[in-house]
Amino acid sequence: MIAALRGTVQEKGLEEAIIDVGGVGYRVFFSTLTLGRLPAEGEPVQVRVRTVVREDAFELFGFLSRPEEELFLLLNSVSHVGPRLALAVLSGMEVSELVTALGRGEVARLTKIHGVGKKTAERLVLELKDKVKTLHLEQVATQLKPEAPAAKHLADLISALVNLGYKQPQAEKAAQSASERLGEEAAFQALFREALKVLRAAP
Repeated sequence: MIAALRGTVQEKGLEEAIIDVGGVGYRVFFSTLTLGRLPAEGEPVQVRVRTVVREDAFELFGFLSRPEEELFLLLNSVSHVGPRLALAVLSGMEVSELVTALGRGEVARLTKIHGVGKKTAERLVLELKDKVKTLHLEQVATQLKPEAPAAKHLADLISALVNLGYKQPQAEKAAQSASERLGEEAAFQALFREALKVLRAAP
């Protein structure tokens, strides 16, 4: 199984990136947050990878850190939570914030993530509340200094849009517009989608 890739970012989409390794392009799915942090197209990159094999698919899921990868595995171990939904959960919250929410049983906070309903959120808490406390993932939540969520989301959003090929002024304007429309406390994934709508509607 493929465990890691080191190569060049060949192409970036909304959910995946193609990593060129020695002339072979690997399609790797990432969370929205991680995708926004990948280097620009043509730049070198090294990512951790989990290979998921099913009867009808052979898919690669990528991560920039071990904690993110471990949390993905935990999420994927929950009943009725497949790799795509696990990635969607990681798209809606930083690793440290997600670990905290799971550890504290914050169901309402988890339901704000796109694609996560109340039943799924309750299942995540039920099955992972104790597990996250036994891993070093909990240290991520306590060691990282808290940042202002609004400012952090805005900076990450601008970075993600620039990495997709938009100019800095365009990205800043779209990010600000998305923030004003949805509110500063909106989930990153929702802000990202709204900013893309703004950019696509621009003349």
